[in-house]
Amino acid sequence: MARTLAFVPQAPDHSRMKGAHRGNHSAHHIMPASVRAALGPTNTGKTHYALTRMMAHSSGIIGFPLRLLARENYERLVAAKGERSVALITGEEKIVPPGARWFSCTVEAMPLDRKAEFVAVDEIQLASDPDRGHIFTDRLLHARGTVETLFLGAETIRPLLQKLVPGIEIDTRTRLSSLVSTGPTKLSRLPPRSAIVAFSMSEVYALAEVIRRRRGGCAVIMGQLSPRTRNAQIELYQNREVDYLVATDAIGMGLNMDVDHVALAQLSKFDGTTPRPLFPQEIAQIAGRAGRGMKDGTFGTTADCPPMSAATIDAVEQHRFDPIQRLYWRNHALDFSNPRALLASLTVAPPSRGLMAGRVASDVVTLESLILDPEIREVAKGKRATSLLWEVCQIPDFRKLGDDSHTRLCARLFLHILKDGAVPANWMEGHIKGFARTEGDIDTLMHRLTGVRVCSYVAARTEWSRHSSVWQQRAREVEDLLSDALHERLTSRFVDRRATSLLRRLDAETDRNLLSAVTADGEVIVEGHSIGKIRGFSLQTDTTNGPDHQIVLKAGRKALLQEIPRRVRLFQEAPDSALSLETDTGILSWDNIPLGRLMVGKTFLQPAVRLFSAEFTDTNQRIQVEQRLLRYVDSTLQRDLSVLYKAQNAVTDQPQLRGILHRLHEDGGISPVLPSDQSLPPPAQRALRKLGVEVGRFAVFCPALLRPRASALLTLLTQIRLGLPLMPPPAGRVSLPWHMVEGVPGWLQAAKTGVRLDIAERIVKELEQLTRKRDHPAPVGLASRLGLKADLLPEVLGALGVAHKPPCSPSQTYAGPPAPLMLLADRRNRATRRKARPSGAASNARRPIVRPDSPFAALAILRDRAAP
Repeated sequence: MARTLAFVPQAPDHSRMKGAHRGNHSAHHIMPASVRAALGPTNTGKTHYALTRMMAHSSGIIGFPLRLLARENYERLVAAKGERSVALITGEEKIVPPGARWFSCTVEAMPLDRKAEFVAVDEIQLASDPDRGHIFTDRLLHARGTVETLFLGAETIRPLLQKLVPGIEIDTRTRLSSLVSTGPTKLSRLPPRSAIVAFSMSEVYALAEVIRRRRGGCAVIMGQLSPRTRNAQIELYQNREVDYLVATDAIGMGLNMDVDHVALAQLSKFDGTTPRPLFPQEIAQIAGRAGRGMKDGTFGTTADCPPMSAATIDAVEQHRFDPIQRLYWRNHALDFSNPRALLASLTVAPPSRGLMAGRVASDVVTLESLILDPEIREVAKGKRATSLLWEVCQIPDFRKLGDDSHTRLCARLFLHILKDGAVPANWMEGHIKGFARTEGDIDTLMHRLTGVRVCSYVAARTEWSRHSSVWQQRAREVEDLLSDALHERLTSRFVDRRATSLLRRLDAETDRNLLSAVTADGEVIVEGHSIGKIRGFSLQTDTTNGPDHQIVLKAGRKALLQEIPRRVRLFQEAPDSALSLETDTGILSWDNIPLGRLMVGKTFLQPAVRLFSAEFTDTNQRIQVEQRLLRYVDSTLQRDLSVLYKAQNAVTDQPQLRGILHRLHEDGGISPVLPSDQSLPPPAQRALRKLGVEVGRFAVFCPALLRPRASALLTLLTQIRLGLPLMPPPAGRVSLPWHMVEGVPGWLQAAKTGVRLDIAERIVKELEQLTRKRDHPAPVGLASRLGLKADLLPEVLGALGVAHKPPCSPSQTYAGPPAPLMLLADRRNRATRRKARPSGAASNARRPIVRPDSPFAALAILRDRAAP
């Protein structure tokens, strides 16, 4: 009968260390009679085979690479053998009934000091992992059952198995179903029962959010989840409450689900030190989750992931990969005489070719740090203390905070156990209680779960604390509490149960007459589910654009087949008081519900209407709504710009005035002055004035249109025509900095100041009357009338073409007040006045901006050429 080799000893075995230096591993000398391996791709039934073999023996131990797998298979064993006969041992959980005969464990936690007829290790090819590989290599070389030993893994490890375990029997297993590439697929086109795989938590969240919006929801699986949360998410998927799964590569390690298609969102990962491309065998391990039993599976890429190469696809489909060249190894025959001897024994060189040292593990890093602590160095003497120190250093750093907090925690625990004989109860109570809070987001809950996992690990070491079973139970309760809260947060964030259920009923292949209705407040109900509200003529749903959104809209439109015509009739009959126009945005609303927006039309005073997205069943309904809005806009313009419309109607039989009014109508009530305007006989000008139209020095305009309400409407129409972001100035202001009113109709530029047109016209006319015969001091309050500071008045007058002499500064030579601002008489200072006229940009102050698309732009050009 084969013997069971020893595992990590409690005392150093110097003879074995010497043998290691001779380059021939001791495990090669005597091998058990039955050491076998079952190698092959995913979906070959290897795990099921191993469990069946183990249960055929009177006792057995099987090691899995993940705590999740150990828990999953523990439950399978319990179902077959009963709770009293099955044990679960992981870093954080230890359920060992007195009569336990079959053990489901993580590879690190396998109780190798216990003899068992059967010993198995799953995913043995992980011996090539630079971080954890040395654990799997140690089990490969030393873990043996008294009757049968079985290693499960990929075909790539075959050459090294044959080299390191002479005489091993290898059983090659073939995949039960085919695995075929479908190439790249958009997220929106992924088939149901798909798993989307990414390699970072942030990417998983982003993909899950997209799937929720486009497909109603998904389950989320990550290695950091507790078994309870993982199982709840798997149940969500397996029960078909959702049809999609977003996961990390944790699903590549034996998690069995009904997945038809695996889509990789990335072809590279961060391996702990640097980003690197995925190896073909890693892709195969993940893609192999598609198809279970005899059901075929497919794989491909999605999202922004580039397509796989033809060589990679062929390798995955044919299961042909390069063999593993090396396994990672770490000495297990350790020297516990003192901490430095322990550290030295951990760094012994590998004993044979094909084995190499892996990355420095976190337990070795922690040991190196604690050796430098004077207090630790003072008490860590002798085998017992050194052995305890090493055990404490092996507490996993689940939290990975990136600081020295884990090292400090290990130091405190070591000192407590060494000096007090146990971890203090108040330490366990404080830490466990501190994590027992369920408020916070997903990341916060996951962080607390990692913290309570440390407590679970410490409590699972029964020799470290008194009443360890109590602390294990408390830690498990808190973990369950956090797990349930985390599952609830994940489901709340990434699953819309209503949408998922509705989408399944609205499957295009099973289209049927759906029960639907619209409530009095506009809520649309389909098959008992609220899918949104009808506002105006638009159906507002919770989903965004995508295939499923279109299906939801299709169902909603069925419910609106009778509602939309009814609303169109109500809208046509609605009074103008029920409609509104926002003059700052151009949005048209019905009972405060936006329906559309004004846009450029045929003429300045004939804008068009662009309706917002609506659920009209035919073009005629849209036309009816547009025409009703245009009628409202026309009535609004005729009301607020009534002076312009009345004036145009009053001169239909006067050709000379009709041309001026037509031009005003085209320009929105303000037009540049033409020579023909200034030569109008006084009776014609008086007739225009009676109609509310002024022929001024700077423009022909309707003063009534410069009032706030009409001005805001003209500003909106100008903004629509020119495509400029214009805002009407505050009511009551007659001057403002030019940059605030540039482009606003009814405002003149005077140097750096904008002056309201009617005020400028009135004041310039008064000043011309004042200086008709002689120079005249500027009237008191002139600056105030223009809304200016006194020091700006000369500049603004000059820009408006008013000849003047600036005021003099007080003189120390002559007594008396300084000379005031003088307005110069026209007959003496005609030349001076011409010189004072503005030039460049300021010369436009007398003339409003002429739109280049105006039919009178050419006339304005001719007028400028004819000017002396």
